[in-house]
Amino acid sequence: MKQMMFIAGTETTSITLEWAMALLLNHPRAMQKLRTEIDDTVGVHDRLINEHDIPSLPYLKCVINETLRLYPPAPFLLPHSSSEDCTVKGYRVPKGTTLMVNVWAMQRDPKLWEQADEFLPERFESARPAEEGCKYAPFGMGRRSCPGAGMGMGLVCLALGSLVQCFEWEKEEEAVVEDMSADFGIALSKKMALEAKCAPRCDVVRLLSNV
Repeated sequence: MKQMMFIAGTETTSITLEWAMALLLNHPRAMQKLRTEIDDTVGVHDRLINEHDIPSLPYLKCVINETLRLYPPAPFLLPHSSSEDCTVKGYRVPKGTTLMVNVWAMQRDPKLWEQADEFLPERFESARPAEEGCKYAPFGMGRRSCPGAGMGMGLVCLALGSLVQCFEWEKEEEAVVEDMSADFGIALSKKMALEAKCAPRCDVVRLLSNV
């Protein structure tokens, strides 16, 4: 089980990081807000962000939650099968029906979300993902939700936090990252690979040299 979690989590983690960086490059205010939170909490001279810092970095988690809302790495959750006959919203669902959940559509539904297509990490500052109910489910829900959700969130938090803490980032062009189209499949990867320029921040050059 642990081996399968690592194998399955490798691609979804890298996909989420690419989407998150593209969104932050397109929204420099969010990038600066995140960097300020990390600098104030972790600092930039003595050490890198670690897992013990994550509970003290709420905006980092907001950025990742909003990235997962807009670009869930698995746009269609794994197929489920109804274990008994049931009725949902007036529709009869026979036992054994295969259920495919389009979580991408749910999480962009303007009936459920204000400014549904906009990158607004602040929407998660006042409500935790669990409080959003069925409309937010990038890892699925209930007993058959992704068993690696906690590990995946922790890895993305550490990786994204380290990238923002240690490097200055610029878009390849002055304009926004224009092509934010997705390549739909089992995983929701970015159709055009993100290209960006980075340089170590002056305050962390010595720290990085010791890593």
